[in-house]
Amino acid sequence: MRVQGSYAFDADIQTVWDAMQSPEVLSGCIPGCEKFDPAGEDRYTVQMSVRVSAITGSYGGEVRIENRDHLNSYTMIVEGSGRGGTVRGSGDLSFSESEGRTSIEIAGDIQVTGIIARVGQRLLGGASRMMMNQFFDCLKTKIEAG
Repeated sequence: MRVQGSYAFDADIQTVWDAMQSPEVLSGCIPGCEKFDPAGEDRYTVQMSVRVSAITGSYGGEVRIENRDHLNSYTMIVEGSGRGGTVRGSGDLSFSESEGRTSIEIAGDIQVTGIIARVGQRLLGGASRMMMNQFFDCLKTKIEAG
């Protein structure tokens, strides 16, 4: 499934970039994140509880940041598994600034297997958009408060 979005912030690009590199900010904004621990350079182990409609699953896995181009772009890869199946996603994030406002453009793909894929397939698009919006709303709040 393809995901994409665009998010704007009333902050300079360095501030937004730094927030998107901070394990504390990321762990506080990822919906359902229960654990987000460093596991090497640009790698984190994660534990998340994900709910899609009436289906809830706990997933353990890894988040990696690759192809980093400072203040311009990077790729975030998320892989996890749990009793409900597996989740693998990757997203390319592009940063731009105009007149002190920063925009992040995201384009990526998510693959889900297991019970969530079978039962909740038609709900996944809406759920992934909702989770992305929750993440970026939280990020905006943290940036504007900081």
